[in-house]
Amino acid sequence: MKIGVLSGGGDAPGINAVIRAVVRKGIRNYGYEMIGIKDGWWGLVEGSFMSLDLEAISGLLPRGGSILGTSRTNPFKREGGPQKVLDNVKKNGIDAVVVIGGDDTLGVAHKMGELGLPCVGVPKTIDNDLGLTDYTFGFQTAVHIACEAIDRLHTTAEAHHRVMILEVMGRYTGWIALEAGIAGGADVVLIPEKPFDINEVCQYIEQRLERGKAFSLVVVAEGAKPKGAKNIVYGTGSDEFGNPRLGGVGYYVGKEIERCTGIETRVVVLGHLQRGGSPTAFDRVLATRYGIAAIDSVHKGQFGQMVALKGNKIVSVSLKDVIGKRKAVNLELYEIAKVFSG
Repeated sequence: MKIGVLSGGGDAPGINAVIRAVVRKGIRNYGYEMIGIKDGWWGLVEGSFMSLDLEAISGLLPRGGSILGTSRTNPFKREGGPQKVLDNVKKNGIDAVVVIGGDDTLGVAHKMGELGLPCVGVPKTIDNDLGLTDYTFGFQTAVHIACEAIDRLHTTAEAHHRVMILEVMGRYTGWIALEAGIAGGADVVLIPEKPFDINEVCQYIEQRLERGKAFSLVVVAEGAKPKGAKNIVYGTGSDEFGNPRLGGVGYYVGKEIERCTGIETRVVVLGHLQRGGSPTAFDRVLATRYGIAAIDSVHKGQFGQMVALKGNKIVSVSLKDVIGKRKAVNLELYEIAKVFSG
C-alpha cells in the first residue's frame, strides 16, 4: 500500500513528530510506501509530493514546523478542487491519507472521505479547541511559551509600575490565555467564551493599586471581545475557510485601561512565536502516540476516524462527530482564574 501524509492549517510544534511516527511504523512494521503531500490539501489539488523514507524522517522529533509545509487550502472553494484531489490520488497510486490538522483541514478530510478518499485524522491545533479529544498536540508548547512571556513581563511591569498586556492566540476559545494566565499568575484573563466589560477590568486594576500593587498583568486571547461588540480584526479579508484575521484586541484593551486608570500601559502581541520552535516533551510524546495510532488505524482499515486522547488512552473517534464541535474552555478553570483577579 502507498500511504500519503499531509499537514494543513496553521503549523504547530509536533507536526514533524507525527510524520516521523507515521512513516517509521508504516515502513518498518507494515511495509508501506510512504509519500509526503506538500502544503496541505494544496498538494493534492496541484499534485505536489515528496518521498518519505527513513532517511527523510531522521532528526525530526525535536524539529518545529512541518517538513511537508502547510496551507489553508480548501479544495471545495476551488473550481474542480475535489475531483482534482481524487484524480491525483488515483494517478499516484495513493491508497489512503493521514491528515494532520484542525477543524478546517479535518473537515475537508471528512468530505473527501464521503467522496471515496480513505482518510485518518490527527488532531492538530495550538488552540486546543477540537472536540472529542482532551488535548491536541502543540497546545502545551504554546502555553509554555506564553507562560514564559508572562514571567518576563512580570519583572518589567513591576519595575516600571505599568500594566502589561499579553495578547495570545485563541480565535474562538481561550485555552492558551486561560492556562498560561493561571500558570503565569496573570491578574486578568480575557477569553472569547466570556465577553468582557472594560470598566470591570479597569476596576480590577484600580483595586490592585489601592492595595499597593502598582502594576498588573493582563492576558487576552485574540478572539476576546467587549460585551455587545464584534471581534476586533487585524485586517480585511479571510482565508479559504472563511476565518477572519483576528488581532488587535490587546491594543484596544491597553488604550482603554490607560484612559480609565491613567496607569502607563504596554502591549505585547506574542503572535507566531507560539507556533515556532521545538515542541515540549509532552507534545513530542503525544504527537508520537498520535502518529503511531494513525498508521495503526490505516492498517486496520478504520477510515473516517480521528485519533484522540481520552484520559491517558489514545482512542479513535468519528470525524463526523468531531467536525464543527468546538471545545470551549473548562469554566472551572476560568473560575480559578477569577479568584486571582483584582
